[in-house]
Amino acid sequence: MGLATNFVGELLGTFILVFFGCGVAASSTLFSAHTGLFQVAGVWGIGVTLAIYASRHLSCAHLNPAVSLAMVVSGRMEPRKLPTYLAAQFLGAFIAGWVLLGVFGDSIAGFEALHRIVRGSEDSIKTASLFGEYFPNPTSPETIAVISKPMAALVEALGTFFLVTIIFFLTDDCNVGRPSSDIAPMFIGLTVMGIISLLAPLTQAGLNPARDFGPRLVAYLSGWGWVAIPGPRGGFFTVYILGPLLGGTAAAVLFRGVFQRLMGRPRIVCTCGEDIKK
Repeated sequence: MGLATNFVGELLGTFILVFFGCGVAASSTLFSAHTGLFQVAGVWGIGVTLAIYASRHLSCAHLNPAVSLAMVVSGRMEPRKLPTYLAAQFLGAFIAGWVLLGVFGDSIAGFEALHRIVRGSEDSIKTASLFGEYFPNPTSPETIAVISKPMAALVEALGTFFLVTIIFFLTDDCNVGRPSSDIAPMFIGLTVMGIISLLAPLTQAGLNPARDFGPRLVAYLSGWGWVAIPGPRGGFFTVYILGPLLGGTAAAVLFRGVFQRLMGRPRIVCTCGEDIKK
């Protein structure tokens, strides 16, 4: 399977993931279309599931730089493929951010006018959060949601650690040359749904550097400026990029060093179907 095919798969899948995820955040904030976090998390999970089904035969559906790096660390992907995967993921997320801005742009402007929010001011964090993530979650009660930058980074790392660990277990068949289960994407989507339900009140549960930075860059270029990058409290890099990368890497090291040995799995590179066909 060529790098061009991998690129298309990652771009398509990441676009779908971000379109559903950021889209449901927009519809919830702007129109009160959903009654609680669980519904928002559910649509996120559906988006992840559909994105995986759409792209898994093109690129193994990483859709997340933290997952791709973890696959390299664990020996499931060749390091030479990593730049292609990262470029496609960030581009897919960036394009999805622009599409969502086009779809919801007038409604965002109306929401800002109604609530007397000046885009680019600190108050505009509420609409900027439709694109990138912030800690604590701008929709959480201010008197309850209190979290420091180091703790926010730890929360993102921990959430990504659990996500990548579950992905490794659900796709372990691929590591021994057999197709992964047809229902694995649904369980990965449910995992994302569960993690968001648990951690989103603190950090919005980004868990994915591409999902955060692509749309965040769109917001930066569209009038939110410093509210998008670096943000009122900063930390977008350490919390939403570095945190997930470290969490995913830790999961890969643990799985390869402990769980893979306990299960007696060989250390081979999974090449998105190439080994299965041999």
